[in-house]
Amino acid sequence: MKNIFFSLVVIFFLASTSEATVPCGTVDMKAAACVGYATGKEPKPSPACCSGLQQLAGTVKTVDDKKNICRCLKNGVKAFAGVQDKFLSQIPAVCNIKVGFPVSLNTNCEA
Repeated sequence: MKNIFFSLVVIFFLASTSEATVPCGTVDMKAAACVGYATGKEPKPSPACCSGLQQLAGTVKTVDDKKNICRCLKNGVKAFAGVQDKFLSQIPAVCNIKVGFPVSLNTNCEA
């Protein structure tokens, strides 16, 4: 469940390309370490958070991959109380992941 939350962040960092859809379980696993920061319980994203998101971003090869990851993240974040946009939106810059659009709990995954 922890993994699902930060997967939301990862999708926003994914800029393009992939072949097979990334399973939500993989998205959750890669994003799990980011929950503490996204809820304001940790002062910065951990190295494991950034590494997981960077790995996830590297798996994206198609627009459908990107949309699927976004949906996984948005569904997963619902399981965690206290996720805050002010922290979530900072993760791309802190983790050096170029997203190309604002990261938010309200991001439209279908756009």
